[in-house]
Amino acid sequence: MNDSESIVLEVSSLEEAKNLAAAKWSLTPDDLVAKIIEEEKSFFGFLGRKLTVEVKPVSSVHLLKAKNIVQDLLIKMELQAEVSSQDDPILNISGEDAGIVIGKYGETIKSFEYLVNLMLRDDESESRIRFDSDGYRDRRTASLQRLALSASRRTLRKNRPTYLEPMTSWERRIIHVTLKDRTDVRTRSVGEDPERKVVIYPASRSRNY
Repeated sequence: MNDSESIVLEVSSLEEAKNLAAAKWSLTPDDLVAKIIEEEKSFFGFLGRKLTVEVKPVSSVHLLKAKNIVQDLLIKMELQAEVSSQDDPILNISGEDAGIVIGKYGETIKSFEYLVNLMLRDDESESRIRFDSDGYRDRRTASLQRLALSASRRTLRKNRPTYLEPMTSWERRIIHVTLKDRTDVRTRSVGEDPERKVVIYPASRSRNY
């Protein structure tokens, strides 16, 4: 959260301040904290109390918007799972149905990630929201590293390029980083999202790519 993600309002109550700020940021009042900066006392009971209140989101507005979108999707899908902020910009999905959210080979959680970022596309200056589910990203990273090494061996054995499955940008980056110091193979990303994928090819045939 940066300093610009706060507003100062003149209101009659903290509740009013949180409701106004929630409407401005398209959040819920529970996403916000409010603090009284100054209080103007009523004049012999004729004037209502006036408060100067500073309101801030509990984390970045961008992350909170994403969290609320995901929570609404989970409710509509009738899944028993909760969303929490892990590290900006990562949301963690946990609970009884977390495995359903991940899906086979992570396909469902990748779809969640793509859909939510598409819905937040107006926030162009903000970073892409990423998803995790109780350590799934670490497990997926290890799996991708093994995949990169296996595919590189296949590429060299057959002396022709190997095209991997479509991946998100962070997954493709893991493949590139795993093989970046190799002198016998090269990698590059091809295609358009969400079908963008990594191709691994022999370094001896790099002129063809």
